[in-house]
Amino acid sequence: MMKKTVSFFVTVLMTVNFLMAQSLAEGIKDLDYEKNKSAMDVLQKTFNANPKDPQAIYWLGQAMIANGNVKGAKDLYQKSLADGVNDPWIWVGQGHTDILLGGDINAAKQKFEQAITATTETRGKNKGKPAVGILNAIGRANAIGHDASGSSAKLGDPVYGIDKLKQAATIDPLTTNPDIFINMGILYLKTGGEQGGEAVKAYQEAIQHDPKNARAMYRIGLIYKSQNNLESLTKYFGDAIAADPTFAPAYLALFDYYSLKDVNRAKEYIDNFLKYADKDPANDVYYADYLFRAGKYNESLAKVKEIDAAAGAANVPQLNILYAYNYNKLGDSVQAKSYAEKFFATAPPELIKPENYDIAIDIFSKFPGSEAQTASYIQKAIDNDTSRINKGNLMDRAGAMYAKSKDYANQMIWMQKKIDLNGGRMGEYDYFQMTSTALNMKDYTKTIDLAKKYMAAFPDKPQPYSIFRRASVLSDPDTSGPVIANLIYLDSLYYIQGIEKRRSDIFKNLYYMINYYVYKTKELDKALDVANKMLELYPAPGGEENTYASGAKGQIETGIEKLKHPPAPARQGSKSSGGNPPK
Repeated sequence: MMKKTVSFFVTVLMTVNFLMAQSLAEGIKDLDYEKNKSAMDVLQKTFNANPKDPQAIYWLGQAMIANGNVKGAKDLYQKSLADGVNDPWIWVGQGHTDILLGGDINAAKQKFEQAITATTETRGKNKGKPAVGILNAIGRANAIGHDASGSSAKLGDPVYGIDKLKQAATIDPLTTNPDIFINMGILYLKTGGEQGGEAVKAYQEAIQHDPKNARAMYRIGLIYKSQNNLESLTKYFGDAIAADPTFAPAYLALFDYYSLKDVNRAKEYIDNFLKYADKDPANDVYYADYLFRAGKYNESLAKVKEIDAAAGAANVPQLNILYAYNYNKLGDSVQAKSYAEKFFATAPPELIKPENYDIAIDIFSKFPGSEAQTASYIQKAIDNDTSRINKGNLMDRAGAMYAKSKDYANQMIWMQKKIDLNGGRMGEYDYFQMTSTALNMKDYTKTIDLAKKYMAAFPDKPQPYSIFRRASVLSDPDTSGPVIANLIYLDSLYYIQGIEKRRSDIFKNLYYMINYYVYKTKELDKALDVANKMLELYPAPGGEENTYASGAKGQIETGIEKLKHPPAPARQGSKSSGGNPPK
């Protein structure tokens, strides 16, 4: 009887452990699939069933982090320690929450190293090696941010995390958890966008260990999406869906891509996303976004209000930008501006997309004096965007905004930022924009300098020469002299290009010079040289140019002759020869 009783209890214990492991795995999968509320429900039940189990505690804290409750996760880990669960999993969880709450990264690393030391094997084939799960959790702690994606979080030490994950991958290569490589890929991206290639390699390594790993395929797709590489993003998001048709994030990524390009195609993806994602008002916001993209502004606004009533904009920050979108289209700029301000003031960086700033520029440009506020939003978007193309487009929008308000100095600043982004390389349009803006600024010295560089880079374009001449003339309104040197320089370039091509341009400059020498400086000898150059350009009598030059030359020669042989002064008392004397 005693043996039967013991056997019964062993069987029950094994069953409980099996069910607990099963529910833990289910909760972790929900986290991987970004079904954060489902994960919270499952992992809370797992914890409730065994509140002293270190992994149940750790993963419940991870679910709290994914749902934005970092403080709750920290409190959970601290309470568990106070309750006697002094375990390496809890130490790693503590270090993770310390990082996310802006704590000392070195103090967090001390907890991680303590966990490594405590789990290092002292015998057997893995003697001297730490527990793989702990190393992976440390990598996760440095990878995963507030939004559970880590792609935009600036927290943690990526290099440290990568080192620990590489160590984990070598301990038992044949049975390596693919999540090790996924966390590694996230960390590579956190070191900088130029590490995208290394991130792709890490994700592909995860796929080698698990050919059906939709999460790794999806993350490769995200990299190509950031590069606007349609062929590659379509392949990898498609692979993720083929590997697991219930993987909702891939549908959402495709909806996000097509919502700005093909709203009808986007509808298919949002429907599938909502089918497989958590039933959550926060996810319904994407359907409201679809309605807006489809031009159904009143329906979209009604949906936004419905979600707001159910969940509140404080919990779903995207509602504010959708309010702004719809009110803007419906002609209520005041409401649109108010909600846009709320969105940018409250939304975490990872929820702000480049197109959100497009609408901000559109809305705020209707309110004179809001340019600086809009520019600050644009700078934030640039700082949180890994795509050089997106950064450049945002800089263009900022420049156009300042051009519209005739704030040419700030327009120049943003154009220079775009040039710096491109490594200092300037195309013909860049030169034209920069020189034109400098001219609008009335910074004639800068305009002349830029125009010279423009002429050197694109000698066959007419714009730099005309801008150079305008700036030279405008820089010398009282005709005091500097303009003449610039016009002589300009003519030297014209002669190199050929008289036949530049004849009329040279004549215009000579016309300015002849007037300067005659009326301003009274240097008639120089004026005569100019008149002769005019006649060399147009020697044939009868034309307008030749007629002008011939007449001017005759008058100048007469003037010179008078200066050489001035008339003798009239003798006192002599009569005037010019008609009848005044009565």
